[in-house]
Amino acid sequence: MSNDAQAQAGTAEGQGPVEISPDVARQLQDKREELFEEFEIRDAFPGPVLSEARERTKGVQDEIQEEVEQRQDLRDLTTWTTDPIDAQDFDDAISIAENEETYTLWVHIADVTHYVHPGSEMWEEAVKRGNTVYLPAYTIHMLPPILAETVCSLVPNEDRLAHTVEMEIDKETLSFEEIDIYKSVIESDERLTYSQAEERLDDESLPLHEECKLVFELADRMHEQRKEDGSLVLNPSRDRAHTIIEECMLKANKAVTHELMWGRGVEAMYRVHPQPTPDQWDKALREIMELDGVSIPSANFDDPRKAVNAALENSPGRALNKIQRAVLKVMPRAKYMNDPFGGHHALNFDIYGHFTSPIRRLSDLINHWIVHENDVPEDLVELCDRASDRQKDAETAERLYKQFLEEVGLDPYAVNNRGIVTVDDDGNVVDEDGLPPAEN
Repeated sequence: MSNDAQAQAGTAEGQGPVEISPDVARQLQDKREELFEEFEIRDAFPGPVLSEARERTKGVQDEIQEEVEQRQDLRDLTTWTTDPIDAQDFDDAISIAENEETYTLWVHIADVTHYVHPGSEMWEEAVKRGNTVYLPAYTIHMLPPILAETVCSLVPNEDRLAHTVEMEIDKETLSFEEIDIYKSVIESDERLTYSQAEERLDDESLPLHEECKLVFELADRMHEQRKEDGSLVLNPSRDRAHTIIEECMLKANKAVTHELMWGRGVEAMYRVHPQPTPDQWDKALREIMELDGVSIPSANFDDPRKAVNAALENSPGRALNKIQRAVLKVMPRAKYMNDPFGGHHALNFDIYGHFTSPIRRLSDLINHWIVHENDVPEDLVELCDRASDRQKDAETAERLYKQFLEEVGLDPYAVNNRGIVTVDDDGNVVDEDGLPPAEN
């Protein structure tokens, strides 16, 4: 086996999907239906919602051309997306430039509210769903895929409508010099997977090498600054590509809610994360310090979040999950509120909210609408509660489904990363009806 083939065999794609019998497939289907009923998760979309989605995907290019004159035309700006290899829609893209004293970072988000807005069937359905639910190898979408995977997907070499957050970031302090949020038309140059983004950082002969290198330089500095400020980083071993996306999206979310709160003084759907009590933090830190091979430098004890970061960085890999669990056990649940009071404890941000994933989260969809309309829905408080409750239900359903996978002898992590395929006793692939695909 060649080195390349060996490397490929070790990846999720190289191993191929997890194989299950028709009997196990039926058990999984029954379990999903049970969870959908218990948590009121809407799997299939009603006919009127699908009809409206189909209608909004017609005549797309003509509609975009009509929109160009009313928007900023950024189609000549070098822009790209970075997503997992199995992503079906690409709702965020980035661009970067270096100036003498600042960086300019553009985060472009699919302009979903151009297609989905109050009064539309899809908006009403999104409010009922609250978010996309991700079960291993089974996704229940918030918006019809026909919309999310076409006009709201920032695919390469196609004009797309976007909501752009343009940030001038001071090179020394990394603070905002200027924030501008506007509707735009963009054209993504390339769709990168995370592993491709890593390659671009290493190989200067490849396209986007300079851009990836520059945006990583900025993202890495933003990440280090967040840690120094006391932001909790529960996954210290992120690769460079994930660091780029995470930090750019955090910065864009922060910019939008900063602008809404201080620039405009309007309500929005803020993400509020209360802090644990001192006793709860003490309990977590005691549990962490009792772990084998884990120590916390005394300099970090003034802030429990810094203490946890230090423990994660200085601990053996086997202790990582135990440290994360000790922290998550005492962490209150974050929730959506129309007032940012209390801020986001884990991130250590005074004000925070979601903007960068309007395809899969109701909160982001609503914040897009608020930013553009400079107004809030009358039922904002109810919508905040709805989004919080639906997220909690989705997380509980996901946890219970993963437990069930383990009960029937499946590894949820493998299923999540490799997908699943049903095979009969003779090794033939069958679909969910128990028939070979060609016979259906």
